[in-house]
Amino acid sequence: MPTYDLIIRNADIINHAGRGTGDIGIRNGKFAAFGDLSQADAGEVFDATGLLAMPGVIDTQVHFREPGLEWKEDLETGSQAAILGGVVAVFEMPNTNPNTIDVATFEDKLKRAGHRMHCDHAFYVGGTHENVTQLGELERLPGCCGVKVFMGASTGTLLIADDEGVFNVLKNVKRRATFHSEDEYRLAERRALAREGDWTSHDFVRDAQSAIQSTHRLVKLARECGKRIHVLHVTTAEEIDFLAQNKDIATVEITPQHLTLVAPEAYQRLKGYAQMNPPIRDQYHVDGLWHGINGGIADVLGSDHAPHTIEEKAKLYPASPSGMPGVQTLLPVMLTHVANGKLSLERLVDLTSAGAQRVFGLAGKGRMAEGYDADITLVDLNHKRVITHDQMRSRCGWTPFDGFEAQGWPKATIVRGKIVMRDDEIVLPSQGEACRFMETL
Repeated sequence: MPTYDLIIRNADIINHAGRGTGDIGIRNGKFAAFGDLSQADAGEVFDATGLLAMPGVIDTQVHFREPGLEWKEDLETGSQAAILGGVVAVFEMPNTNPNTIDVATFEDKLKRAGHRMHCDHAFYVGGTHENVTQLGELERLPGCCGVKVFMGASTGTLLIADDEGVFNVLKNVKRRATFHSEDEYRLAERRALAREGDWTSHDFVRDAQSAIQSTHRLVKLARECGKRIHVLHVTTAEEIDFLAQNKDIATVEITPQHLTLVAPEAYQRLKGYAQMNPPIRDQYHVDGLWHGINGGIADVLGSDHAPHTIEEKAKLYPASPSGMPGVQTLLPVMLTHVANGKLSLERLVDLTSAGAQRVFGLAGKGRMAEGYDADITLVDLNHKRVITHDQMRSRCGWTPFDGFEAQGWPKATIVRGKIVMRDDEIVLPSQGEACRFMETL
């Protein structure tokens, strides 16, 4: 009789094989069997009757603020928010203090994550004018998901606004490079257009053209270099249409908040809580992003979890900082869109697991199949709950989705065969490990 470390019984399983009820057998942290395992033994059994077992959700864009900005968030609190939201792995951004731009700062982050992060993790290396010749080496560090470049305003030295700088990055990398695509020259020209205390002016200052113009430049440079690019948090209908013509080299991320919050209403209601870069835009662009989701143009959903404190967010625009938390709400918000018929469950699975595996070349992760890491997000598709500030584990203590009625809720998070979250409780000490990538094995 086969024995397993863990059997998930009677789950509604959704994976590459379709959807159906069955059991999942896990051994040594990997998927070992699917089907009727009623005759098998296990060290632990989880009765998943009434729950959907989907491949573990991967959030490929978070800012956990450590080192240097720990009053907003740290690797531990951010990862707790992640597993409470059903997220098994995160890719964390380099705009910390100091920026993650060399071997020492990268290895410091990996070390900080050890025995403190509750989910699996990878870190981006920031591209700068100064480290450009080292990027080919840096992107090969174990635990690195790739190089990240800010083409529009960011912190410290992490800004490469000029075509020559972007070209040099692309020339020096071999893996897919990741970009925040807004045109810094146009942003600088328009900064004076901000209306003090009026957050509705945010998407006028950082207008659609700033993003469209930048993405056109970026694709042209990538073509010249023959390199692959990943465009983060796309916000405009025009970029979706343009990137659809360039899918051979360009992959696309969209965030739940850009699919859900709509200008100007979001700014009027949420004020500073609605402020992020690129901005929340109007219904025309939101509709364009949904076309990107349902037309298969978008590859991944990322939360762009970027917390600031309530006090920081209370400053009058434009002194208020841009960014909002989202790793804990990514799944409930998107499951609600599934419940409302906006996208299929199969498409959500693709955007939250298989997409990350394809875009970044994750090794042994992102698929519910034998031999892969046993990462599972168990959800109750019928569970209705109003999202509130006080449910948030993030150190910032707020969410732009306060008051949002969600349908669909993560009930358990399983990372490499270990149940780390169950019924809104973190049930194991930190178990997170660095993700591995096929291009750097």
